[in-house]
Formats: sequence, structure tokens, C-alpha cells
Amino acid sequence: LYRQVSVLQNQGREMMIVTSGAVAFGKQRLRHEILLSQSVRQALHSGQSQLKDMAIPVLEARACAAAGQSGLMALYEAMFTQYSICAAQVRVTNLDFHDEQKRRNLNGTLHELLRMNIVPIINTNDAVVPPPEPNSDLQGVNVISVKDNDSLAARLAVEMKTDLLIVLSDVEGLFDSPPGSDDAKLIDIFYPGDQQSVTFGTKSRVGMGGMEAKVKAALWALQGGTSVVIANGTHPKISGHVITDIVEGKKVGTFFSEVKPAGPTVEQQGEMARTGGRNLAALQPEQRAEIIYRLADLLTDQREEILLANKKDLEDAENKGRLALPLLKRLSLSTSKLNSLAIGLRQIAASSQDSVGRVIRRTRIAKALDLEQVTVPIGVLLVIFESRPDCLPQVAALAIATGNGLLLKGGKEAAHSNQILHQLTQEALSIHGVKDAVQLVNTREEVEDLCRLDKLIDLIIPRGSSQLVRNIQKAAKGIPVMGHSEGICHVYVDTDASVEKVTRIIRDSKCEYPAACNALETLLIHRDLLRTPLFDQIIDMLRVEQVKIHAGPKFASYLTFSPSEVKSLRTEYGDLECCIEVVDSVHEAIEHIHKYGSSHTDVIITENEKTAEFFLQHVDSACVFWNASTRFSDGYRFGLGAEVGISTSRIHARGPVGIEGLLTTKWLLRGDNHVVSDFSEHGSMKYLHESLPLPQRNTN
Repeated sequence: LYRQVSVLQNQGREMMIVTSGAVAFGKQRLRHEILLSQSVRQALHSGQSQLKDMAIPVLEARACAAAGQSGLMALYEAMFTQYSICAAQVRVTNLDFHDEQKRRNLNGTLHELLRMNIVPIINTNDAVVPPPEPNSDLQGVNVISVKDNDSLAARLAVEMKTDLLIVLSDVEGLFDSPPGSDDAKLIDIFYPGDQQSVTFGTKSRVGMGGMEAKVKAALWALQGGTSVVIANGTHPKISGHVITDIVEGKKVGTFFSEVKPAGPTVEQQGEMARTGGRNLAALQPEQRAEIIYRLADLLTDQREEILLANKKDLEDAENKGRLALPLLKRLSLSTSKLNSLAIGLRQIAASSQDSVGRVIRRTRIAKALDLEQVTVPIGVLLVIFESRPDCLPQVAALAIATGNGLLLKGGKEAAHSNQILHQLTQEALSIHGVKDAVQLVNTREEVEDLCRLDKLIDLIIPRGSSQLVRNIQKAAKGIPVMGHSEGICHVYVDTDASVEKVTRIIRDSKCEYPAACNALETLLIHRDLLRTPLFDQIIDMLRVEQVKIHAGPKFASYLTFSPSEVKSLRTEYGDLECCIEVVDSVHEAIEHIHKYGSSHTDVIITENEKTAEFFLQHVDSACVFWNASTRFSDGYRFGLGAEVGISTSRIHARGPVGIEGLLTTKWLLRGDNHVVSDFSEHGSMKYLHESLPLPQRNTN
């Protein structure tokens, strides 16, 4: 607390603290004094047994406050002195708000302290306050309960016209029912009039107020023009610095707002996707396929509307100059792209007939006790994508095929395109009443805030720059992330490479779509090929295609005048640029790939089958090819219809992730009055563990 307040104060912000604690300090001090006094008296009157069992009297709160004020302030001064911050104590009572002159004096004192860069430490003067009147809190402008720091803070916030009031509690924020109770959910944004939707529990064990008092104070301050956040001050959840996190705009605790958003909150969208996904999974396979076929038709039928929306996005991006050329290419849609999308979606529909509920293992555990392992949806997917509106229908179709709920978060540069594509997706879903299964997040939700919705989201799939993926992997606490952070793909040209194949494969790998994650970034050439006609052909082709060449350290050492030496061998260019490096053997090529690659896609060009098989077996990447372009690393080209992305992780799914990668399994056990005790040493039953044939798959 002290460090955070000090940091913000030193940044030029004006900070005030409303605190309690004087009574607690004083109680501890008076108890110590009484015990010390009793021990002295007992020593003086050792013969009088009636004094030996003297109990500590009940301590009066006002006396405790009087004794504890100095200790409380000494603590604050000691802590703030460490950060070169001066603090000053201001004690208030009811009279300071009831009397107009006293109010002006208080206001002037606080403003003068703030002007001098001093942090006011404000608390009620509990040594002289009268007992509080029942139900008097916040009943009018000039009425305030002196026993309640929450209402005192609200009153001061309005009086001083503060920008923000942070009310710290021992829970994360305001819940719709008492925290710890079943189904209690944190309310991220609370609006006036929502009190009836909240069930308040008992008051806090510490202090005089409870959450109900905090809410009343927060609403009163909000009405007076001050923004309010209630958050956990004992176990901050985000970075450990709850105050600075809130000031920086991070999603912490419960924010009080007078303006309700036009649409549902992202939490509500997550719940809708969860329910919609379960309803989607409950449909017949033919019905899910019908939805995808309908979406494919809409992509071609509504082509003009889609391209018009995409044109708006392209014009906005060009006018603002925010996007690099590779990202502009990704943002652009065309008739051919839409036709390819429609073809891919129809492939997904055709291959999805038995995706959900497919039996992949059957075992007879014992007589009349059969076990099945079947495929089921993962749950709710969060897909975050940049500058790729064509990603939306692809991912939506895969989610529909697998019965998963879906939250989509696209970049604002593709807002118009994403909006029309989502509308068409919901239109297709509506034919079977499951439009809620796919949600597009349109609120200004930060990606890191979405990544903390661990109770709503089961898997995050980022599609975008390596920086985006790294940010998501860092922000996702408790939610698995599927994807790759970089696409550093290699092509190794072996000594036995075919002249006819080399330039074709390299040109396609680098130049067909240089912004793609499966484009060639580093070209490895066997040393024996240097200064040969084949090498000259490769260089000439790259120059004709206007590919900028960067020389690796070994390649540069062979040249008198070399291209610019590469800054890093671990670079994803995403443009018409590549690195050329020299290796002495296939073994060195594999070592280079393992050291500098990203386990995405790597290729060998050779006519030597033995060398090729060695490369295929020993390169540890998601996709390893022989005499084929890196650009084949794609869900559509693999026959998956589409992909949600390419995964370089080693758990669950690897490579282009299609239908299979969006499914998990569950176990179904069918018995007849079976209990484990029957299988004990002296039981009547024995385990069989017999493999049973699988039902025939639907291949239509």
C-alpha cells in the first residue's frame, strides 16, 4: 500500500488515505499497560489472592482510540519516510461536515496539504465521537456515519471532487451472493439499481462496515461524480499492486458505472457461448453440418456486402497508416478468398459427421461392465486474431463441427469485416436455434483481461504476430494456450538436390505469400553447392522476385562482398526477405533448425531417400517435408477443411489444428450393480479388460 501510494504520488497524482486502526492500536497498547499494572500490583500484594485472578476490564472504544492515534500515525510516517513522502494526519468528526465553516476549513486544509505534495491520512476522531445514530448513514448531503470509513471516504471523495475512490476489502470485489457460497460470481461492473440482484452476507470480521455499506458508499460517491472501484487489498490478484493496477486501467475488482453498455458484457457472452455450445453439441451431426453448409453458401451469396465492409477496413487502415504491408495483405479479402473459404467450409461439414461422440476405445472391464472412451467438445474456445477476417468463418465452422462454444476477439482494424462475417455466422446458426454459440467480443476488453476468465474459457487460441502470442501466453493464468509464437521455417538444400525442384520449391515457400507463418525465413545450403550453377540459379531467382537477402555468419565468411549480415538467425521476416546460411551436412542442418527454429515447418530438398528419411525422422518440428513447399503446412491443404491455427506445442495437438484438435474425450462406464469390493481378493468377480471392436465410422 505505502509503496504504491508513494509511486503514484511521485508521478504527480494527488493521493489521500482514509484509514481506521487507532482503536486496534490503542486496545493493544492499553491491554499491555493493564497487564503490566496488574503484575506490579500482584507483586505488591502477593498475599491477597483475590487480585491474582483479576480479569482485564472491557476497554472503552473512545479510550482505545485516544491511546492508539499516535501509534497509527507513527506507523504511516515510518513507512512513507522510506519513499521520501511526507504524511499528515487529519482527524474529523460529524461537526466538520455539518458546520459550513468547518467544512470549508477541512477542504482548505486538505487542498493545501496536497499542494505541498503531502499525503493526508484521514480518520475519524474516535476519541470524541458520539455513538452513531441508527440508519443515519448517507441519508443526506450533510449526514455521515463517523463509525464507517467507507461512507467517510465517499463523503470526502465528493467533497474534494476526486477522480477516483478505491475501496479496499478482504474479497476480490462485489459478488452477486456471499463469497464462498455456491455459484457466487464476481460482478465486474455494477450499475445503480442493481442492488436487488445482490444478496449480501454478514459484515466483515474486521472494521465496522460490510460489503453492503461499501456498496452504499460507492453509489453515493458515484452520484456525486466520483468513479469507484471496490477491490481486494489483502490478496491482490493481478500484479500484486492493486492500487496501481486500478489506476492503470486494469480490470480489477468491481467498477461502479452509471452507464450500461448497449450489449452484453464479455462475462455474459462467455456464459452464452457455454450454454450455446452445449446446445450445439446436443444437435445431430447432420444438423451441425447443415449449419456449416449454410455458412459456406452465405459467404458466396453475400459476397458483395462482405467485400464492401472489407473495403471500409482497408481504407481506414491506409488512411491511418497503422498497418505494415504484410498486415494489409492479411486484412484484404477477395472473391477468390471467399470462394476458397466456402470450399474449405464444405470440407469441414463433410468430415464432421462423426466428430462428436465418436467411440475411440471400447473395453470390457468385467462381465456386463463395459467402458467406452468417446470424443466430446473442449468447451468454450477464445480465439484472438489480428488482421485476418477470413479467420472468423474458418474458426467458427470448426467450433460448430466440434460442438464448442466460441468467443472471438478480432483486431479493430478488421471491425467492419468481422461484424458482417459474424452476422452471417449467427444467421447460419439460427436455422437450428443455437446462434448464441458463437460470440464476437466488441467491447473494449483488453486481451489480458480476457485471458483471466478462467471460469468461462477452456482454451485460448491466438492467431497473429509472435508478440501477440507471447503476450497471451504470459497473460493466460490457468487457461491453456494453443499456438505458436513464431513461424521460423527452414528449407535445407542438400548436395543431392534436383536442379528443377530447388528454385520452384524455394520460390513458392518464400514468395507465394511471404506474410504467412508457414513461409520460408531461413534457407540452408550445403557448403558444396556454393559457387555452383545451382547456387547461382537460387540467387538469381531471389533477386528477380525482389527478395532481400541477409547473410548468416558462415555464409558471409565465404564472400568478399556479402549481403547485410543477419542480426539474428532466429528472425521471422514476414516479408520478401530471408536469411541464407551455409551448413556442412544434413546433421548440421538439423542442429541449426533445432537451435534457431520455432518447431513450425522445415523442409529438405534432395533426391537421396536415405538422407531425406534421416531428416524427416530427426527434425523435431510440427511439420517436416521432403521435396515440398513449406506452404503446404495448412489445414485446408492437409484436407482438414480449415484450421484454427498451427500448434508447435507438444501436448494435445501439433501442426495444423482442425476438427481433431478441438476435441477431447470422456469415459462412459455401463454396469449392472457393480461395486469395487466384488473384485477384491475374496470377491466374486474378476477383471477381464478385453478390447472390444469399435462401431463402424460414418464415411458418407
